[in-house]
Amino acid sequence: MKIEEIKDLELKHSASHVLAMAVKNIYPTVKLGIGPAIANGFYYDFDFATPIKMEDLPKIEAEMQRLIKQGLVLEAIEKTRADAKKLLEKQKEPYKLELLNDIARGEKIMFYKLDNFIDLCAGPHLAKIDKIKAFKLTQITGAYWRGDSKSKMLTRIYGVAFNKQSELEAYELQQEEIKKRDHNRIGRELELFTAVDLVGQGLPHMMPKGAKILQILQRFVEDEEERRGYMHVKTPLFAKKELYELSGHWNYYKDGMFVIGNELLDDEVFALRPMTCPFHFFIYKQGIKSYRDLPIRYGETSTLFRNESSGEMHGLTRVRQFTLSEGHIVLRSDQIQQVIDECVDLIKYMMNILGIADKITYRLSKWDSNNRAKYIGKAEDWERSQNELRSVLQRHKLEFVEVDGDAAFYGPKIDLQARNVYGKEDTILTIQLDFALGPKYEMTYMNEQGERVAPVIIHRTSVGCYERTLAMLIENTMGAFPVWLSPTQAVIMGISNRHDDYVENVYAKLKHENIRIEKDIRAEKVGYKIREHTKSKVPFILIAGDKEAETNTISIRTREGEDLGSMTADEFIKLIKEKVDKFQ
Repeated sequence: MKIEEIKDLELKHSASHVLAMAVKNIYPTVKLGIGPAIANGFYYDFDFATPIKMEDLPKIEAEMQRLIKQGLVLEAIEKTRADAKKLLEKQKEPYKLELLNDIARGEKIMFYKLDNFIDLCAGPHLAKIDKIKAFKLTQITGAYWRGDSKSKMLTRIYGVAFNKQSELEAYELQQEEIKKRDHNRIGRELELFTAVDLVGQGLPHMMPKGAKILQILQRFVEDEEERRGYMHVKTPLFAKKELYELSGHWNYYKDGMFVIGNELLDDEVFALRPMTCPFHFFIYKQGIKSYRDLPIRYGETSTLFRNESSGEMHGLTRVRQFTLSEGHIVLRSDQIQQVIDECVDLIKYMMNILGIADKITYRLSKWDSNNRAKYIGKAEDWERSQNELRSVLQRHKLEFVEVDGDAAFYGPKIDLQARNVYGKEDTILTIQLDFALGPKYEMTYMNEQGERVAPVIIHRTSVGCYERTLAMLIENTMGAFPVWLSPTQAVIMGISNRHDDYVENVYAKLKHENIRIEKDIRAEKVGYKIREHTKSKVPFILIAGDKEAETNTISIRTREGEDLGSMTADEFIKLIKEKVDKFQ
């Protein structure tokens, strides 16, 4: 670890101790949990007798500031196990006692003393807390003790700490920018999606505008895939457990699946599908295939289900039901480089069209050869497939990192990673190379010698999970989608109600040309309506008054406030269609 990283860790860790001392001073009966430094700050877990709220944070911050100004020294104290236990029992700290019991025999037991506050902790810390020049408490959440859902829910207070006030100010500016781009906020404000507690966490509802964006995107993806040789199929949403037992998903992935029925009581147990590969394999098996038939490309806009933990779910980026641009290519081993090239070309094309190519990083996710129990297949197949994927990345001159142990249980993969506005990294797309599942499902083709041979399989996506991609698009555009993807491309309004008939005529003409247009004939002032639709990020606002009705034109404004002057309806139709054709 670099010296700068150690100093940053000391700063954050020390701030968590100041937080704990301040909370203890204000709420003497509180019980202390853990308080580590984390990548973007620190937190401390507390067991309050009466829950606190965000409104209580300024009071805690004020007490922390008072303590920091005193320039107290953080003093390291080593204790024997017996003395440590005695102290924690005296302090009535049950969570700390549990942590003490987990410290291995022979390992040092360290406490840190800050004036009259003593806390079990291994460090590292600053020598004096007045080196914490700037800090802020940012959030309160619930957190199960030690991450165990069967344990008590504690209160977690998050914070950030810096060496300079200017660093805190820069952080606060960054947080404002994050709020502007947060897809959860924008998506709800623009009525793209919503969530319903009664339905369940991780099950977003796409509202008409959000559903329209997904419809446009899905049609575009399916058309492009078909142009590139994919045949689209449709398969069941759930299947018997025996299907997943055959592939290994039941053994390796069961905890991530929604199971229907009870294995002990029911004759038939089913599971909602977390992927479509086994279904596509059985479509392939309908009829004998020749080496001349390969590669065969199957695609499906598939609804999938994965049992994500409640703590992992967030907006549209991680959900329990989602839609995937899923595809499986069945091929000969001599076609691997060619076909993966095609997959990379398709993905690069999609990322460029969506305007997020610069947000993507590449990762080669490999197996862990020291943990063979996690994977199926032969070692030589794993090494070959990893080399094949590496070769493609290198040939395309893509910068990438290699990560051991992140492969799927049946094969390595190229992962395309992207960070959301909060800095959380998610996998957007994958290309997986699989030598193992073909033989398991007895998939074959006839080679040139007339022998039955197991094919290789590539699992891949074009734009990944549509919901996650939509979240990225919202954050990247701040809701101002390009014209081709905007759920509403234009809105037309009259200056007064006497222009309603003309507005209706222009609206009908544009609608007939498949322009996604709305009309606003409410009895409101035109300025109010313009502001409202500008806030809704509609690309074009069309205005009709006496002059426009006389000249058979419409005045055009953009959502950015630019006045494009007057156009005929035909001229505006041409403008829109040119932008759609250019994916603008």
